[in-house]
Amino acid sequence: MYNLLNDLSIIEVSSFVASPTAGLYCAQMGAEVIRVDHTGGGLDYDRYMLTKEGRSLSWENLNRAKKSVALDLRSGEGRELCVELAAKTGQCITNLPEKSFLSHAAMQAKRDDMVSVRIMGWHDGRQAMDFTVNAAAGYPLMTGPEEWDAKTAPPVSQPLPAWDFITGAYSAFALMSALHHRAATGEGSQMRVPLGDVAIGTLANSGTMAEMLYRGSDRERLGNAIWGAFGRDFQSKCGARFMVAALTPKQWSGLVAAFDVAEEIAALEKELGVDFNAGDRPRFENRHRLFDLFQKAAESFDYETLSTRMADHGCTFEKYRSHHEASTDPVLVTDNPLFGPSPANPSGFEYPATRSFANMPEREAGNPAPAPFLGQHSEEVLADKLGLSSGAIAKLIDAGTVAVSDKDADYSHR
Repeated sequence: MYNLLNDLSIIEVSSFVASPTAGLYCAQMGAEVIRVDHTGGGLDYDRYMLTKEGRSLSWENLNRAKKSVALDLRSGEGRELCVELAAKTGQCITNLPEKSFLSHAAMQAKRDDMVSVRIMGWHDGRQAMDFTVNAAAGYPLMTGPEEWDAKTAPPVSQPLPAWDFITGAYSAFALMSALHHRAATGEGSQMRVPLGDVAIGTLANSGTMAEMLYRGSDRERLGNAIWGAFGRDFQSKCGARFMVAALTPKQWSGLVAAFDVAEEIAALEKELGVDFNAGDRPRFENRHRLFDLFQKAAESFDYETLSTRMADHGCTFEKYRSHHEASTDPVLVTDNPLFGPSPANPSGFEYPATRSFANMPEREAGNPAPAPFLGQHSEEVLADKLGLSSGAIAKLIDAGTVAVSDKDADYSHR
């Protein structure tokens, strides 16, 4: 965690993945991110998978380094407190609907220069989630084995909610842009970031939309091959599967040397009348012949030998790992400075936690901060941000409008 944003406070009223991700990235750069939830937890508070004590590991990791305030958001008084907190703080991230109690207009009525970032489903107000916008954008129909028939092949959805994480990152960027504008002009901003627009916009930004319109049809499925370049999975003599990529002349020449196929490549070039050193196009268009050649060569090496050869020749490659293998890998996790200890997790389970993805060699990153217990900072925040007295806060707690830390709550029945 870096303290680049330690003079910034943000109210976050959100659930699930995209919106909490935006707040998480800001918190990892030092911002005071105050997550406001309904008493008892928001919609994602018990999101699978749960520990035996009933604590969500997803929630715990998406809300690290944040503060937690628990309000009765079904009551008028609880909602008013939430709006007041957002307005007093001056900036808010949320994925509540615009027509909810936390509309930009409601916050702006209390503060003219209010900055809000609202993560939506689709631009027209329809609901969406990562896996539905991914279906709409066409990626599941592009994924799968090359030999599948285009008319009858099923879609293949990916398990990573990529659009959620991209939307969260873009929302954090949008917030910083609005704050920069306010600092320069004094004007507030209402920023809306539809998840669906992020997906279809990325399709356009990548050039894929232009490609489909130009060709007038869909791209063929490629299995594990890389579109437009040389790259695919191969299997060694010992059965290990690994991925290679060669997009540059150095990567290509390194693979040829590591697999010891220079003579075979020269013969294939002569047969086809091409020069594979000329760039991506000849390698991609003749990929099937090249794949057969490289796979045959891979079968003559055990993976340990071949991986050493590839490393020595500067190749770009990785062995396929399961999630569990990746989570216990020394290079990826154990010895990676991205990770640090986080022994104070609400779940009580100790495991590596991430620091900021961006690292600053001249600064000490510090250890990751834990997620809060629900309502852990309710009293602190209401006193600090709204100036409420301890007596006033006690009355709100007695009335059920405010909840305090659920550290001792029993969620094992979930």
